Amino acid sequence: MAAERYIMTGEPELEGRVVESCQRGDRDAFRQLFEAHKDRVYSVALYFFGGDDALASDVTQQVFLKLFTRIGQFRRESEFTTWLHRLTVNACIDEQRQRRRFRELEEVPPALSPRTAGAAEERVARHETSDAVREAVAGLKPKLRIAILLKYFEELSYEEIAVALGCSKGTVASRLNRGHKALARRLGHLREALLPGGQL
Repeated sequence: MAAERYIMTGEPELEGRVVESCQRGDRDAFRQLFEAHKDRVYSVALYFFGGDDALASDVTQQVFLKLFTRIGQFRRESEFTTWLHRLTVNACIDEQRQRRRFRELEEVPPALSPRTAGAAEERVARHETSDAVREAVAGLKPKLRIAILLKYFEELSYEEIAVALGCSKGTVASRLNRGHKALARRLGHLREALLPGGQL
């Protein structure tokens, strides 16, 4: 029952107790952390690697293996999720370095469902636009890409991103600004489709 409550609500106090149990070697507590956060880790990895499901799954396993072996290093100096994001970021970057020559950006995941239903032509257009955005994000330099993902997909604050990336808030702002400019260049051909007046 406690596991279900934690997984569904993610209450900070309950999460703290689960983390403490995990630090004492409780495997059931570790399973609870895995069930509660596996989708978040997988989602970040999936976008980071341009929709490569197999690679995202491998990285997710690596993250939780590191979590299991390093949970004792968590000192509550930040939220647990922020610390987990840092493990995820490091795992993604390390994996990319190892597989750089094998990375393929052409394969992207299906587009997100549009908020409102429309004609078939409109859905196709939205699908193509979403694919283009994902490819553009996947094509960013790793440091810019992960900043964009943590800000807009994980909705972290500048401070939380700074902790996760081990840098200052000013550096986060700079990377986001550079990421925005790079995306604007890559998606310039979609300006008319995305916003009235052709402004991205």
